[in-house]
Amino acid sequence: MDELFAAAADAPPTRGFLSAIRSDPGLAVIAEVKRRSPSKGALAEDLDPAVVAAAYRDGGAACLSVLTDEDFFGGSVEDLATARRASGLPVLRKDFTVSERDVLDARIMGADCVLLIAAALDDDELASFAAVAVDVGLDVLVEVHDEAEVARALVAVELREDSGTGVAIGVNQRDLVTFRVDSQRAVRVVDAIPAGFVRVGESGVSGPDDAAALHAAGYDAVLVGEHLVTSGDPSASVAALRSAAPVNRGL
Repeated sequence: MDELFAAAADAPPTRGFLSAIRSDPGLAVIAEVKRRSPSKGALAEDLDPAVVAAAYRDGGAACLSVLTDEDFFGGSVEDLATARRASGLPVLRKDFTVSERDVLDARIMGADCVLLIAAALDDDELASFAAVAVDVGLDVLVEVHDEAEVARALVAVELREDSGTGVAIGVNQRDLVTFRVDSQRAVRVVDAIPAGFVRVGESGVSGPDDAAALHAAGYDAVLVGEHLVTSGDPSASVAALRSAAPVNRGL
């Protein structure tokens, strides 16, 4: 592990995932490179991550999310490296982070942000993995599904209203067991996230109306995959999501 820590610490500077969201004057779009999903099967298995990532950038995406899990999502580390290189945007490694090694691997492979799913980790793991991420220069997206998980996340990573730099909270509207989407989940949960933190709405965004509703509820960004990779015109689809919300948002 010492060698991994050293390699992560010596990796090139990150691009500032949360900084890109905070500097977006409207609704920031985290556009996802996603080949397939457990709930829908194949979405765009033959996509070229370089082409898709560049299209997302041209449409105005603030950041990328790239699946690196192969078994369930058909992703790879190469997809992340290719998309990041082609777009010039900050990238979230979207995967199941279950060990400190996974956090360090994310930094070494070139990710700018790492995903921690509260439902899959205990409090000690959340705290430990978040601390490692911050130590090696990664931003953190903590994914939650309800108010109880928000509370766990806030305690585990010792977040306060004035210390949100480096950590965002994302509300996933998809149930991880049934795969059903509750389009009102994020609206219900948003008030549990302290003001000043980057709030991300995840899943259930299938067009500008959904994006506008999340922005109106208080979200700073939306993470969108399926809708974009199946749209036929990912650049225009990103632009449409961005146009759904007014500018001059303040964090």
